Amino acid sequence: MGDGLLRARLADRSVTVRGLAERDVTADLATWTISYSASAGNLGEAQASVDRDTAQLTAFFKELGFPDDALQPVAVNVSSYTNEGITIFTVRQRMSLRTTDIEKAQAAVRRQFDLVRRGVMLEEGSGISYSFTGLNAIKPEMVAEATRDARAAAEQFAEDSGSKVGAIRQATQGYFEITSRDGDSGGWGNADTPFKKVRVVTTVDFLID
Repeated sequence: MGDGLLRARLADRSVTVRGLAERDVTADLATWTISYSASAGNLGEAQASVDRDTAQLTAFFKELGFPDDALQPVAVNVSSYTNEGITIFTVRQRMSLRTTDIEKAQAAVRRQFDLVRRGVMLEEGSGISYSFTGLNAIKPEMVAEATRDARAAAEQFAEDSGSKVGAIRQATQGYFEITSRDGDSGGWGNADTPFKKVRVVTTVDFLID
């Protein structure tokens, strides 16, 4: 029984450390939502104006080399109000560009004022969002890297205390976080830059001999 208690006490000797892994990645999906509208005293006129803007959008993206199906309508809304007996109709439409060609998407955004010159008035809420969808492919390597980082911290602790690091007793994987690579949250925030940083922190309990 005495020997068993001794082994139990030795088994309780452990150190809890955290390991960090970070990786710079580039977004592999761009989604640009474009909102525009037209108002007129006649519903047909408002719709015709929106149709002209849609044609300009289609031509704009075709000139940049995007395939026809890259730009799709996602929503349309019709509203009206009456003031002093005069009814005004507003037709609002949203189109979405979805592409995996990040460089081409960036080029389109840089030229978005060409749409304004063509008469397309972009409304508030029109913006591009860059996403990284390849997280599952890099998860195993990053978890392994974070675990190695945790072991390095445990070994430093053990060296300072005259001990040795043993096996892992328990490990907890933290959440993966994708942020802007340069830490800039201005503009549209993390989504408006294709340059991302993936980060994960693991918490590991190592036995100490």
